[in-house]
Amino acid sequence: MRNLRDGLKLEAIAENSGLPKRGENLTLTTRFECAVSSVVEHYLDTVGVTGSNPVSRTIFPCEIGHHQIICTEFAQINARTPDRRVRFPVTIRHRTSKAKIYAPRGKFAYYRLAYMTAGKRRMQTFANYSDAKTAAERIVRELSDGSQAAALNATQSRDALAAFERLQGFYQASGRRISLLAAVSEFVEASGKLGGRTMSEAVEGYVRTIATVKRKDISAAVEEFIQLNELRTRTAGGQRAQLSSEYFYNLSIQLRRFAATFPSTSLCDLTKQHLDTFVNSLNDFSAKTRNHYRTAVRQFLQWSVRKDYLPMTHRLGEADGLRPEHANTAEVKFYTPRELAALLASADDTLRPLIAIGGLAGLRRSELLHLDWADVWRVPKHIEITAGKSKTRQRRLVEICPALAAWLEPFRTLTTGKLWNLHQTKFQRDSIELCKEAAVTRKANGLRHSFCSYHFALHANENLTAQQAGNSPVMIHAHYKGLATKAEAEKWFQVAPNKITSA
Repeated sequence: MRNLRDGLKLEAIAENSGLPKRGENLTLTTRFECAVSSVVEHYLDTVGVTGSNPVSRTIFPCEIGHHQIICTEFAQINARTPDRRVRFPVTIRHRTSKAKIYAPRGKFAYYRLAYMTAGKRRMQTFANYSDAKTAAERIVRELSDGSQAAALNATQSRDALAAFERLQGFYQASGRRISLLAAVSEFVEASGKLGGRTMSEAVEGYVRTIATVKRKDISAAVEEFIQLNELRTRTAGGQRAQLSSEYFYNLSIQLRRFAATFPSTSLCDLTKQHLDTFVNSLNDFSAKTRNHYRTAVRQFLQWSVRKDYLPMTHRLGEADGLRPEHANTAEVKFYTPRELAALLASADDTLRPLIAIGGLAGLRRSELLHLDWADVWRVPKHIEITAGKSKTRQRRLVEICPALAAWLEPFRTLTTGKLWNLHQTKFQRDSIELCKEAAVTRKANGLRHSFCSYHFALHANENLTAQQAGNSPVMIHAHYKGLATKAEAEKWFQVAPNKITSA
């Protein structure tokens, strides 16, 4: 009878607390424990906690279930009476895995589930023994199967699932499959290099600075480059052009040959093998000429980067074919005094002053063809090479020796205008015809080589010769030392209109 009354009382408590009734697979003890737990929670929520910390309506939640929780109940709450039918601690085993359930004791009113995972001891708390046992059986099965999910708490589990969803979305959008470990490792490594800045800041900065490469056919890019450089050959206001017409002419030939080697090829598709192939096609040229081609290609590639036709990190300049060769120094050939006299005697009034200045003053061909008569007479006994006409863009004065003064005297009345008004190609052709007429073997850059060789032999001073020639003492010493004797030099600078010196 007493058991019947206890059962009816428990049934009434269950009805009021919303707990399962009899016959719903719950033992009398379990239903009683649930009822007590519900009553306690209701009491805490409606009445409050009294004692040393009387804060009314304070709630200290404990998460019930298989998630790890931290219980924050006050010490005033009495512990639940453990299930007397079970001998604690209870060990739950599955294969080699095990977990232990500890009964409530002292002031702690919850069952504790303890197990080892990932080398650490984990603890979960439950309001009743049945939930603790169910969780223990699940955990030991997972640990036995090698799963590490039991090492995660509720928050970590949610974060892991959300991370997997983000990675799956990234795979569907980009086709790139990345594991969670790889994503986290890359993020941690990159964050360590950012010095406190966020990954978003780094990406936004990179996107602002990176250039988008445009596809451009090599031939079209070369023609665009040539047109832009053609503008630099034009002069304005009497100033010197940025590029000489001769240099531009040679550059155009070199780059058009480069483009013709790779028809219908985009510039961004160039590889180091392409450049090696092009340079190998130049084996018929001298090493010096191949170096000129290499210089032209490098300039074109640098311009292509500025135009976003090539990425800044293309590394094409590292191709073996673009490495400069050590060109053998060609033998310096120069005229004899008798050959100079023959050239001056055979030249007409158009070529004669140019031949005389080239041989007795040592001007470069480009400087000579840009020379104005005013430059010859402006400074007494000197020819002025202005910065705009000098190859080095530095003004210098070249001394007029007595023999040169004699050759220039018939042209004293010419005070303005250029010494040569035609194209440089015409000058080269006329120079070749002059050598044939004078029966003199033509020598490349022979007039300037002759001046430097004889002037250094006469004065034995590379600094003085370099000052007159407009180059460096090192160049004079390396290329013109010991080529002529002082006696030959004296004859060279004595070649005058009224005197022919024998060699």
